[in-house]
Amino acid sequence: MASFRSSLLRFLAVAGPGLVVTFADTEAGSITTAATSGAQFGYKLILLQLLLIVPLFVVQEMTVRLGVVTGKGHARLIREHYGLGWTWVSLGTMLLTNVAALVTEFAGIAGAAMIFGLDPRPLVITAALLLVVVIFTASYKRAEAFALALCLVEILFVPAAFAAHPPAHAIVMQGIFGNQPLGNYSYLLLIASNIGAVIMPWMIFYQQSATVDKGLGLGDLGFARIDTALGSVFTQAIMCAVIVTTAATLYVHRIPVLDAAHAALALEPLLGHLAGVTFGVALIGASMLGAFVVSLATAWAFGEAFGWRCSLNDGLRAKRFSALYIACVAIAAGIVLIPHLPLVQITVYVEAFNGFVLPIVLGFLLVLVNDRRVIGDRHNRPLGNTIAFTLSAVVVTLGIWMAITTILHPGA
Repeated sequence: MASFRSSLLRFLAVAGPGLVVTFADTEAGSITTAATSGAQFGYKLILLQLLLIVPLFVVQEMTVRLGVVTGKGHARLIREHYGLGWTWVSLGTMLLTNVAALVTEFAGIAGAAMIFGLDPRPLVITAALLLVVVIFTASYKRAEAFALALCLVEILFVPAAFAAHPPAHAIVMQGIFGNQPLGNYSYLLLIASNIGAVIMPWMIFYQQSATVDKGLGLGDLGFARIDTALGSVFTQAIMCAVIVTTAATLYVHRIPVLDAAHAALALEPLLGHLAGVTFGVALIGASMLGAFVVSLATAWAFGEAFGWRCSLNDGLRAKRFSALYIACVAIAAGIVLIPHLPLVQITVYVEAFNGFVLPIVLGFLLVLVNDRRVIGDRHNRPLGNTIAFTLSAVVVTLGIWMAITTILHPGA
């Protein structure tokens, strides 16, 4: 019993980076994808969400392994081992996708304001200010506690699913064992969208940097893996909950979904105001967590690459790190506040652009985790490489296909 308690306490001390980054994966764009999946095809895409637990864990486990073995962030490793040119390739593509992703997060917050009948501007500004305040705390632990609190808010998607009173038999027989309409073009596009949404470029930068900033070492690798595995399961469970909610309501009544906020508004006449509000609060939590993680990933990456002071424990003493974090939040919030901006279309194109960037990010990750100069005897084994390369090839191929399809046929 004492041994179990000791192990539990040690796990709690290590846990955080994996849970935060995987929960952040369930951000505004992912929630919109899941809501659309349920509204268009009922429970059928639940099986895919369960299968995606594996690639999510495999990719993020390589990331955390790099962090605990080297004690260095992702961008710093690229700079040290492959030079400034490749560093700029990595940072440039990441910066473009991160700024665009931040816009979608604040778009989610603005959309959630509609659920409460509020002017989106005060809510967006308040969210941005709250995110900026975190950088003033000068403590990794406080920042992580803030992020974990947002993770708990996301769990509100689960009671929304129960409020829909979905038939358990239908979830199992249609969602897991049912026929898959693979001949349907829209269904294939949603498969690609869900796969593309499960691994975001910023996740790799964030988790490795968070692992280093928290001070985790090689002795913590086992518990860090458990942290990542639990996060991978929980975040996909939330995606399933969103699919169940919209499948049991919007799909039954043939109500289409434009975005996550629209889904929440459509739920109110069917489930009542409380369910819509619960969904809306969870959407705000998911969007804020995504904005927090993406902003930090950006600031950490540039700080590590160019040797800036870039620890959350330094607070505003890390001037360039803090300035870049604040700039990311302010620019994205400012863009969303522009009147009549086509936020839904922006979200779609951001997800498409991720499909083109993902090969670069995964390529660097796989090279680093197989380079003995970087990771020593903790490099990937043949079986691990087979799994990683196969999963990466599938994710990248579908991501690029989705991106091309979205750009050439935006209304498809």
